[in-house]
Amino acid sequence: MSNALTLSCPSCFVTNRVPVDRLAQAPVCGRCGAPLFQGRPVATNEAQFEKLIANTELPVVVDFWADWCGPCKMMAPIFEQAARSFEPRCRFVKVDTEQAPGLSARYGIRSIPTLIVFRDGREVGRQAGALDRSALERWVGEFL
Repeated sequence: MSNALTLSCPSCFVTNRVPVDRLAQAPVCGRCGAPLFQGRPVATNEAQFEKLIANTELPVVVDFWADWCGPCKMMAPIFEQAARSFEPRCRFVKVDTEQAPGLSARYGIRSIPTLIVFRDGREVGRQAGALDRSALERWVGEFL
């Protein structure tokens, strides 16, 4: 398994090692049996966020949003579609800033929606404001 990536399970948050050539074959968690990719963004909280980001070697695209935010609601289906089309090349995560104010403060979220791409637990890209589908796909493509 020398050519394997680590991924956090979106259900139980345990780290899994998956051979790169099996990423597109619907891998499941070795602990709970849940799919490692679900074709939709993973909603997370402050306690789970670090496990998802730090233990995943793929790029992780995070949408910081809030329920009261009009542009966030407008972009939500676009973000969901992107998750379906980009997985398993990257993981998509949603963080409700109202439920996770500590993460908002930690990452300096000043406006929403804000998208951040993490690789190996570190921020590598940031985009403030809603994007249409083609702009989101172009932006995410820069990190693959």
